[in-house]
Amino acid sequence: MEALSLPAALSLVAGGGAGLSPELRAALGASLPLLERDYRFERVWFWGCIQGVRGAYYIAQGLGPDRAAPRSRLYSLNCLDWSLLTPATEEMLALAEEVKGRFQGDPSFEYSLAEINPKAAARLVQSGKEPVMKEEARLIATIEQIDRAVGIVPRGAFVKTPLGSVHENRHFEGLSLVEAKKLSSYFHFTEPTNLKNKTLLEKADLDPSTDFLNSLEHDIPQGKGSWSIQLEKGGSVVVLRSLLWLGLTFYHVPMTKQFGYVYFGTGEKNLDLPFML
Repeated sequence: MEALSLPAALSLVAGGGAGLSPELRAALGASLPLLERDYRFERVWFWGCIQGVRGAYYIAQGLGPDRAAPRSRLYSLNCLDWSLLTPATEEMLALAEEVKGRFQGDPSFEYSLAEINPKAAARLVQSGKEPVMKEEARLIATIEQIDRAVGIVPRGAFVKTPLGSVHENRHFEGLSLVEAKKLSSYFHFTEPTNLKNKTLLEKADLDPSTDFLNSLEHDIPQGKGSWSIQLEKGGSVVVLRSLLWLGLTFYHVPMTKQFGYVYFGTGEKNLDLPFML
C-alpha cells in the first residue's frame, strides 16, 4: 500500500480484521515520508505486519524507477525507527522453510538449526559459520516468500518496456466490475514462470507489454482454491484474500487506480490448505 493513501486503503481491507491503532497510523504517517527522503526511494509502500509472540514487526518497502527490480525492505518495532534488511538469499529461503512456529518478535532471537535441519547445520559448521538462524534472517525470507507467492496486481496496472524495465501504466483506469471479479484479471508481481510453458497459439492473444506476469488462475490449488474473492463496501470494492498465506488481503476499487495489498498475520504458511478444500 502506498504511504500517501494508507488511511483510506486500510479502511478498505478492514473487513478481514486487518488494521492499525490511531497511534500507529499517525507514526507511519510521520515516518514513511522521512524514509522516502532519507533513502532516496522513488516510492514507499507499507507492506504490513508480522505479529510475534512478544512483539510485532512492521514492514515497509522502498521502490526505485523499475518497479520489478528488487525492493529495499525495512522493519520497525514501533512504526517510527526503521532498520534496513539485507536481501534474501536462496539459502535463507530454504532454511526459513524448515523453521516452524510463531515469530518471537525479537530480531536477535536465534533458532538452533541442529534441531531443525541437522544437514544444513553441518554444512554451516563446515563453512565456519554457527549452526543458528537469527529471527531477522527468517523475517527477510518470510517477506520474500509472501511477495513471491501472493503479492499481486491488477492486469494492466504495470507495463513492460522493450528494454525490460517495468513501470506504472499511466493509462490504467482500473478494471471493470465484471473483469475485477475474475482471477484471470490479476497477476503475481514477481518473475513469471508459467509464460514459458504456453504454446505459440496461447501467446498470440497476449499483449507483451501488459501480459508479462503469471495469472492467478493458474495457482495451485487451481481456481478459487487459493483465493477468496468478495465484493465489499456495498459492492464498490473487490477484495481478494489468500488462503495460502492467511492475512494477505488485496483490494481494488473498479474503474479507479486504487489497488494494493497488505499483510497482517503470523508469518506462517497455511500448510493445511489442501485438506481444507
